[in-house]
Amino acid sequence: MKKIAIFASGSGTNAENIIATYKINKNIEVVAIFSNNKNAYVIQRAINHNIKHYIFSRTDFYNSSNIIDLLKENEIDFIVLAGFLWLIPENIIDLFPNKIINIHPALLPKYGGKGMYGMHVHQAVVDNKEKETGITIHYVNKEYDKGDIIFQARCKVVREDTADDIAKKVHELEYTHFPEIIEKVVLKS
Repeated sequence: MKKIAIFASGSGTNAENIIATYKINKNIEVVAIFSNNKNAYVIQRAINHNIKHYIFSRTDFYNSSNIIDLLKENEIDFIVLAGFLWLIPENIIDLFPNKIINIHPALLPKYGGKGMYGMHVHQAVVDNKEKETGITIHYVNKEYDKGDIIFQARCKVVREDTADDIAKKVHELEYTHFPEIIEKVVLKS
């Protein structure tokens, strides 16, 4: 059984989708949720599913071994970022080489980097009159959204689409593909 930790900063809809998928899977288990936001609804989702959760500060994350200690204590094999907004520190990347993946709500390399998340991305897609957008699942490295791409899925953007319309299309792609790609990557690692 591979044990995964999910890092999230917000509401946790992707986290919940992943948790639900792996409740019935005998090969992968979500054993912990980590969040840098004490008000993130993902914490309530963890509680609802009886999953351990940890809330941490910037100091915990960047200037201590607290997070690494918790990852080791929980025997984590793989980390999944699902709406986590901080850059992963080098010591965690080094401990989990090619075992940290992220989902980004655009077709990287477009609309990636610091500050490009959620509705900021979707509004940029509208503003630039893109004809398509989608999701990118990629390995995490020392730069925002620069790790090797594992998978992309696309959807059409029509002239009438608002950022909210695009968000709905992208969320559907996330819910459909993220758990499946996680399983492929985790089980081959």
